[in-house]
Amino acid sequence: MKQNLSNRVALVTGASRGLGAAIAESLAVAGAAVAINCFGSAEKAEALAHSLREFGARATAFKADVRDEAQVRQMVADVEALYGPIDILVLNATGPQPMLKLEELTWRACLDQLEFFVKSPVLLVQATLAQMKRRRHGRIIQIGSEVFDRGVPEFSNYVSAKGAQLGLSRSWARELAPFQITVNTVSPGWIPTERHANDSQQAKDAYAAEVPMRRMGIPEDVGAAVAFLASDAANFVTGQNIAVNGGNTLG
Repeated sequence: MKQNLSNRVALVTGASRGLGAAIAESLAVAGAAVAINCFGSAEKAEALAHSLREFGARATAFKADVRDEAQVRQMVADVEALYGPIDILVLNATGPQPMLKLEELTWRACLDQLEFFVKSPVLLVQATLAQMKRRRHGRIIQIGSEVFDRGVPEFSNYVSAKGAQLGLSRSWARELAPFQITVNTVSPGWIPTERHANDSQQAKDAYAAEVPMRRMGIPEDVGAAVAFLASDAANFVTGQNIAVNGGNTLG
């Protein structure tokens, strides 16, 4: 079902490629004006914005490090100056995700993940929250991961940060519900994107064989889930962790 997001403004972080790009496209197709945040892939973000505008959507690329408070506040101000108040905030940005055995784990490796999955969401929500509360409307959607539920080994730096991110969503959902602001998490399984270009087909086949639906998902599956949560159809849905992984984890 196509969602109607006309007259809504969305900011998607880490949206120059992969899942972020698919999310930005799904929101734009549904009618939202989309701010495409990027940090290291400005050319790809500009290309995506251009392709969406050719389709007839409103889309603009905005470069900012979402771990930096000053850059976050400037980006939000720039988006709102161009499109108006942000209705839909999609927290998707991430960085390198090294696999580390426990013996190799360092506090710095944990902090690197927490900066993307705790610090960045805090900065972005704080920068947009006042106007959402004032208008009594907002959609905050975090992009989590099934790894927290699966407890993937040799990945505790990433898994623990994703658990912390989910904790933010659950607490914020209760805190912001009186203001009619919903907070939800979409947790994909392993969905191949550019990030996984060097992963072997054997590993992908082995993963897919364990998924109850016997296949891997595609980025558009995540985009569709986000578009639903951003829409009026999800007015009464908050505090949820929606797995998009073919039944690989159960809520």
